[in-house]
Amino acid sequence: MLRLSDSPCAARGDNTAPHFAGARAHRRLGHTRALLMRDLFVGLVAAAVLLPALRLRAAEQPAPARPNVIVILTDDQGYNDVGFNGGKEIPTPNLDSIARNGVRFTNGYVTYAVCSPSRAGLITGRYQQRFGHERNPRWAPGNPAVGMSLDERTLADVLGAAGYHCGLIGKWHLGAHPNFHPLRRGFHEFFGMIGGGKRYFPADLTIDDPRAAKNEGESYRTKLTRGDQVIGTTKYLTDAFSDEAVAFVERHRERPFFLYLAYNAPHSPLQAPDEYLARFPDIQNPKRRTYAAMVSAVDDGVGRLLARLRELGLEQNTLVFFLSDNGGPTNDNASNNHPLRAGKSSPYEGGWRVPFAMQWPDRIPRGQDYNHPVSALDIFATAAHAAGAKTDPARPLDGVNLLPYVNGQITTPPHEAIYLRMYDRGAYAVRSGDWKLVIPAKDQPPQLYNLRADIRETRDLAQKEPEQLRRLEALRTAWNAQLIPPAFPGLQSEGLAPGAAKQKAKQ
Repeated sequence: MLRLSDSPCAARGDNTAPHFAGARAHRRLGHTRALLMRDLFVGLVAAAVLLPALRLRAAEQPAPARPNVIVILTDDQGYNDVGFNGGKEIPTPNLDSIARNGVRFTNGYVTYAVCSPSRAGLITGRYQQRFGHERNPRWAPGNPAVGMSLDERTLADVLGAAGYHCGLIGKWHLGAHPNFHPLRRGFHEFFGMIGGGKRYFPADLTIDDPRAAKNEGESYRTKLTRGDQVIGTTKYLTDAFSDEAVAFVERHRERPFFLYLAYNAPHSPLQAPDEYLARFPDIQNPKRRTYAAMVSAVDDGVGRLLARLRELGLEQNTLVFFLSDNGGPTNDNASNNHPLRAGKSSPYEGGWRVPFAMQWPDRIPRGQDYNHPVSALDIFATAAHAAGAKTDPARPLDGVNLLPYVNGQITTPPHEAIYLRMYDRGAYAVRSGDWKLVIPAKDQPPQLYNLRADIRETRDLAQKEPEQLRRLEALRTAWNAQLIPPAFPGLQSEGLAPGAAKQKAKQ
């Protein structure tokens, strides 16, 4: 600031000092304004030059990273045998954390009530009856016709084409012939079993060459496979699969990956190490106690996998699904489907309504229940959308991208109806809204249930609600017209029903 005392005129007492001081101040103010105008002009010129460059740089910024995708599938696990569905007897804190960190699907379904057809629907995103995969394939490594159609694209095919590294750990069960091998169905890595099951203790895996196994029972005793090579293991099978899953994410943490972790637990034979059995001293039923130990081993392994994702900084941008391949076979492995009716192999709720949860912390709000019916078919569509992957328009998906539904952008149900057909029995089920049509077998009349009021399916309303019955029957007829008969023989061709095959495997 210019002060009057700074002027020479003021210092010598000149009476003209105020006049000269004012003039000098005016000249300095004019100079200051000129400097400001110059700086403003330079700034505008710089902005005009730099703004396009800044916009170009912003446009060049990479899009948000595509998520890793992990699908965790258990085998024959009961609806009530997870804490997030109300189970108390078998603690499952790590499985529960998936629902707590994302969404629990209270009405989550698979596409079939036994193993292989359910897995075929999940891995293709299409009802497996569209391509004839409606039976559990028998163990037939020499038969190129017994397995999932080679015309179908798997989720690994689609994500692999989008730049993902894809690995399968655990149970395949979509054909034992080399044509159907996971490495020929889109996966870059495989560690596990080609067939429908395996004994859990390493000492029981005594058949070195899987081609030497003559039937389903013997296939349970074959050694494991890594890639195309037969290998041994020194670990309890569930622990081996869990450790391999942790190693997979460590190896591929620098690029987007798809991991399909398909446990065979708690499928029979019922086998568990003492360290897991010791956790359940109060369960008196020995079958139930072993089953609980097997579920607990899975939960431990999932916990190690989730913890490693966090440690590697991958958890927030990893889309994780958890579900069972079908309902629990309560008589076979002492699983618990409460409050649902029946279990594995049944068109009632206990056969194909399963524990089902999903998390993606970056994109899905935590701790929500989603109550509209969803399907395992939706896993393919959701993962492909999140990855920016292209699907095959010649084979339209039956599933939908669930993200706008769980994020509240779409409030209507994802599906008008979801369907089940069991060709050899002539059984069907159609779920639409709260209503469900059940045809238990080809020689039995249709039944109708309102699942909101009667989740146990105890009150048949077919006579009282003829309009609802006709509506669901029309949906069933239209859907069934799009399907084909089974394309290959199943376990029955060996003279074994699925349960008998598993009993033989135990021996």
